[in-house]
Amino acid sequence: MAEPKIGKRQTAGVPVTWKLEDAKARFSEVVRRAHAEGPQVVTVRGRRAVVVLDAEDYERLAAPRPAVALVDFLQRMDMTGLDLTRDTDPGRDIEL
Repeated sequence: MAEPKIGKRQTAGVPVTWKLEDAKARFSEVVRRAHAEGPQVVTVRGRRAVVVLDAEDYERLAAPRPAVALVDFLQRMDMTGLDLTRDTDPGRDIEL
């Protein structure tokens, strides 16, 4: 069986890449490396298809971000010098 395209070790943050047939045949190793070395990319016909991640990495990435209330968001905005006054024009006269 062939080795992953990028070699046995992950280099400088570049994920190890596996062909689909190799990843299927050596799935336990792909999972072990994802846990120990970081993301493992699986390609189909030479194109990136999926990434195998350690569960902790996935949970960190998929964790919902806390929603910020609109009032809090607006209060954090720097509106110094912004003129929010409105004209007192009541509009136009119309006949009914």
